[in-house]
Amino acid sequence: MLNLHTKLLILVVVTFALVACTGMQQAVATAQEEAVPPKAILVTGASSGLGRMIAEALAAKGYRVFAGARKQADLDALNAISNIDAVRLDVTVQSDIDAAVERVRNHGGLHAIVNNAGVGMMGPLIELEEKDLDFVLGVNVLGPFRITKAFAPLLIESKGRVVNIGSISGFQSRGFYGAYSMSKHAVEAYTDALAIELDKFDVKVSIIDPGGFRSNIGNNIYKRLKEEGMHFDDSLFNEELEGNWALGGGDLSTYEDPVDVVAKVEHALFADSPERRYMVVNDAALAEGTMRAIIEHMVELNHNQPYSYDRDGLIKILDEELAKKK
Repeated sequence: MLNLHTKLLILVVVTFALVACTGMQQAVATAQEEAVPPKAILVTGASSGLGRMIAEALAAKGYRVFAGARKQADLDALNAISNIDAVRLDVTVQSDIDAAVERVRNHGGLHAIVNNAGVGMMGPLIELEEKDLDFVLGVNVLGPFRITKAFAPLLIESKGRVVNIGSISGFQSRGFYGAYSMSKHAVEAYTDALAIELDKFDVKVSIIDPGGFRSNIGNNIYKRLKEEGMHFDDSLFNEELEGNWALGGGDLSTYEDPVDVVAKVEHALFADSPERRYMVVNDAALAEGTMRAIIEHMVELNHNQPYSYDRDGLIKILDEELAKKK
């Protein structure tokens, strides 16, 4: 039989052992947490505008951001920001993409891609040079295709995310901006097909469709066309084109910063159940115009075809789709 003194001594020893063990487990857990690198996100077209805002917002929250840019001055500026690693990345140059993949792989993995790089173009479709259309499609459509294909193994490994930056212009086209609308409409289809395919690997795919926010894209269109000797003298649409630029054309420099767009990008990147689509506009008229354009397409498709729905049939379908979002 153990005396009281011995029992107390054993109790003290056991207590100290348990405390020491708990402390050791906490220390190991802390060390493991510290050893896990922060989630890495690649943002293309991060030199300015929306891409720069996305990169800075993610970096400020402690994420490791690989920020793609083409010019050395932009790369230097991005590298000066904490948690940002600037990557020389032209989404039309495969060697740039291959080098970026190797660099990110050496970091230890990739949580997500934000396919933000994009360009615009302005001009009547019957007068547009084929090289200009190739330029727009090469960046806006083949860019996300190339980037996502190259980084797919890393995304599948991490069960990560793909976030494409679309536009409400992908649903409603404007005269003289058809090339841009074509490219963004294609990105909508690309997003849907990619989401279906990558669902097998638990990789979530979303698209953000902004409209009405500050952007350099209009000024860049004008700069590019001026450098190529743009003039409207011989155009069949001379009056309309001159008036378009006189009214500001695609100049979005005076619009609001796309803070709300950045917030939706973050939701798509980190929410447990991200949306497939996020329309982000700062004006009720833009939202209505986009929805009316989509409904107009539906009505045109439904009209005068062998399997047309009447009003009640269309409303039934609408109610069923709305119920899925509750």
